[in-house]
This record gives sequence, structure tokens and C-alpha cells, in this order.
Amino acid sequence: MSIPASHLAAEVATQPDDWARAEATAAAHRHLLPVSGERVAVLGCGTSLFMARAFAALRESDGQGLTDAWPAGEPRLARSYDRYLVICRSGTTTEVLDAISTLPEDIPRTVLCSSAGTPVLDLADPILLDEVDEHSVIQTRFATTTLALLRWHLGEDLRPVVGQARVALAENAAETLANVRHAEQISFVGMGFAAALADEAALKLRESCRFWTESYLATEYRHGPISIAEPGRAVWALGPLPPGLTDDLRATGAHIEHRGVDPMAELVRVHRLCALRAADLGLDPDHPRNLARSVILS
Repeated sequence: MSIPASHLAAEVATQPDDWARAEATAAAHRHLLPVSGERVAVLGCGTSLFMARAFAALRESDGQGLTDAWPAGEPRLARSYDRYLVICRSGTTTEVLDAISTLPEDIPRTVLCSSAGTPVLDLADPILLDEVDEHSVIQTRFATTTLALLRWHLGEDLRPVVGQARVALAENAAETLANVRHAEQISFVGMGFAAALADEAALKLRESCRFWTESYLATEYRHGPISIAEPGRAVWALGPLPPGLTDDLRATGAHIEHRGVDPMAELVRVHRLCALRAADLGLDPDHPRNLARSVILS
């Protein structure tokens, strides 16, 4: 079975090219992005918050400076920061607009957004990524391209990651995802920046096909969540696993989905599973139940 046509499927398919182009975008806007040693706070909601957390983990692990990621609905701004980054696809999310209005006016602030002509672009120095804007309510390529841009800015060479994503997209998804396509439940696990992408992976499946998913820091999985692992369910690991966890998972009888690829490339496989499972259930992955493109509060 091929993946049915949808905005989601089409937008997922552009990601490798989007990530490759992000190298030039990062270079063109380097003056708006954190320099090494700056104390940085990154704000976002939902998927954008997960990308903020991934960037924070990568930047700190690379020794480039303290980096906090805060939900826009509950930012902790009493700390002293040298720069603020805001991630907001729609440019209209109420909690994001409210959070920006509380930022100190003398501290540089940058917003990454894909929606031209929206209010958020007037509240911070903008990096407009309108070429990766999406018709689907579900975020895929805007989020991963934002993270790719930030990773290029940190000095990473993402060409191998782009290649891994192209491989994932060239595969027969019905075959390579067979062990998770009909799983009763999936728990995503990861370490470092992959922990944030595990949260994002679980969210994508909940949004697109109302599927029971959970997500955990991989070292925390043995501290309780492993109790739900059993035959017919799956644990999907993004990035390296802690020593011994694979043996513990095998003992549960649950399927282990794990490849030795970059977690961002592995997220592409999750995106493809979203489209497959939505088709299996007769759901529209572009218009999830109870969700809109932006959360606008009265």
C-alpha cells in the first residue's frame, strides 16, 4: 500500500531539501542567532517547544552557553539572558504574542516563523521560513527545518542527516514500518536532544491518528513505564540507547524499533507512519480532531 496523497505526506517529502537549504539561511541570518557564550532562552508552544528543547540540549552539550527552553504559556524570565529566540509557525499564537510582550526591550530577540504578514514578525527580528510553511495543521517540515537551521548555526554538518532522511523517504514505508504500523501502543525514548524529538514523535501520532503513544527520557523508561511493555506493543528508540536497556526491552516481548541514524532523520519515518495509520483508520491527517493551525485565545 502506498501512502495516500495528503498535504502531510507532501510536506514530509520535502524535508531533506529543506534541511539542505537551511545551511544558507542560517549563514544569512547568523547576526540574529546566538553567539557562543551568550545566555539564551528559547520560547515556543507544542511542537515548537520540542524544537526549542532539542536546540537547548544541543547547544549546551556543545559548550556554547546556557540555553533554557520555556513554554510560552509559562516562561521563566526572571533569569538573566543575553538573547531570546521564539519559534512560532503560525505567527498568531496568543501565548507566544503575550510572552514576547513581557520580554525586556533591551535584550535582542529573534523569531523563527513560516507565516508572512503575521503579528509575531513585528515583535522581534524575524527569520521568515515561508518556503516551508504548511497546509496541514500538523507541523512537520517547518519544525524540522527550524531545528536544521539552528543545528547548521551551531556548526554541525547535516549533509549525512539529509542523506539518511532521503533514504527513509525512498523506502517502502508499508514494509519497513510493518512492525509498528499495527502496534497496539508505542513508547518513544531518547537521550539528549533525541528526548525532545521522542516527545515530538509521540505527539505526531496522537494528532494524526488518535493513537496511544507515550515518550520518555530513555534512562527513565525502566523507572515505571516499562511496566506497560508487552507483545503487540512497541518501544521506538531515537538515537543511542543506554547500556542494558535493549536486553530489558527484549525481555518484555515488546517490539524494539531502532536504527543507528540521526534522530531527526528517524523522525521522518515517524511522519510516514502518521500518514499510513491515518489511512488505515480513514482519518484526515491534515485536519486532526479538536485542533487548528493556531491557538488563539479570547
